[in-house]
Amino acid sequence: MSNFGTFTVLRPHSLLKQLSHSVETTCIQAFSNLVTWLIYLEQGNITYATNSVEPFDRLERHLRRLNLLSSEIRVELRMNFESDVFNHAIANSNDLSTQPADYQAIHWLIKEGYLDDAQATILIQELVKEVMESFLLVKTGTYALSDATQTLSKICRLDVEKTLEICYVRLQNWQSFAPQISSPYQRPYLLINRNFHSKNLPQLPRELTAWMKGFSLRHLAVIMNQDEMQLAQHLYPHIVQGGVIMHEPDPPFDQLPKHQPEVSGSARYTTALLNRQFIDTVVEPSSRYLEAETALAVEDFNLVVRSPQATSPSIHNLQELTIPNTINSPPERVTTTTVTAKKTYKIISVDDSQTILKEISRFLESENFSVVTIDDPLKAVMSIIRHKPDLILLDLNMAGIDGYELCKIIRNNSTFKHTPIIFVTGNKGIVDKVKAKLVGASGYLTKPFTRAELLKLVFMHLA
Repeated sequence: MSNFGTFTVLRPHSLLKQLSHSVETTCIQAFSNLVTWLIYLEQGNITYATNSVEPFDRLERHLRRLNLLSSEIRVELRMNFESDVFNHAIANSNDLSTQPADYQAIHWLIKEGYLDDAQATILIQELVKEVMESFLLVKTGTYALSDATQTLSKICRLDVEKTLEICYVRLQNWQSFAPQISSPYQRPYLLINRNFHSKNLPQLPRELTAWMKGFSLRHLAVIMNQDEMQLAQHLYPHIVQGGVIMHEPDPPFDQLPKHQPEVSGSARYTTALLNRQFIDTVVEPSSRYLEAETALAVEDFNLVVRSPQATSPSIHNLQELTIPNTINSPPERVTTTTVTAKKTYKIISVDDSQTILKEISRFLESENFSVVTIDDPLKAVMSIIRHKPDLILLDLNMAGIDGYELCKIIRNNSTFKHTPIIFVTGNKGIVDKVKAKLVGASGYLTKPFTRAELLKLVFMHLA
């Protein structure tokens, strides 16, 4: 393909099929509903795909799901590569000479020996699959085909047509749950709805009820170490019967396209549904992945269709949802008195601004976290020792003592050697992040922040 430019009609499937037969090296820059997708292709194969909606959240989830790195390395990765500059570049750049920050991060993991080529290939295949699923749902938008002056340093190549097949099967499964579930980023909340006491609902794992406090389906699946489609299937009857309600995705995940109840398409992508037992499609590496290669394609994966029933949790690990026998009573929010397995994490927030402390409390206490606020940093150490929190949020710039010094003091106490300490600050410079690492900070939250950004850090360190 020798012509490059901007086009106003966006048909993702047709566009990708056409480019799969091209021998050119190109990048699709697609734009829809404030979201940018970048899909890199070389000689008809996908080398990488990303979008502007929390690329490092996506990378973090898949690293955790594949159990490839320790939490310390994942934190270091984000502090090294995740920045406002990189995120802004993904969303707004017309200059493709710089590789996406999340792709740079994967290269760094390989260079430092944390991942081998085979592991990186599996990771990229999963990342591309998730990005492509959302891209295929786009109905309207614009796109540009760019002849990138600097191509990606190849780690692997994924066959376009086989990638599309995998994504369409997955999309069919998701669309089977619509309209009750319209996005994997919706947030389930457990209710006691007294009208459905006679229904024979499936059991819910205790760990799941403990974490249904504002996390999305996609994040819950990682916390539970469970496939997200299996999790959706488990919750679906409760959603239909009213025992679980679905809140809309938090920003910026609400910008991504949603699943519709019915999708027209070729019969080859149709997934069988038997008594609403939803079939999950899992891509598993073949034996060829025992060899480290850098030019692997999707055909190196075996497409395995398995029923979620085969790997459903043991009945000994499940807790039946108890619904009181009272008619026409209003629904109630489940609390620690109704779900005995729920663990309340204690979080201490240290900041000399009452406004910030109130905002943090409002964001977290609504999700059943116990929040202790401290507005005098000179008294913070004794309070932290007394309360023994699971996580500490620490303002960087405070009167009397700064966050760096306070962090060092806390780390010198062996009790808090591994307690996550998150700096909350308006400083955005790379020097500040380097200093934060040197004194033992676990993460960095930049003011102003959203509820979703705060919960994301909590998810990283407490799940």
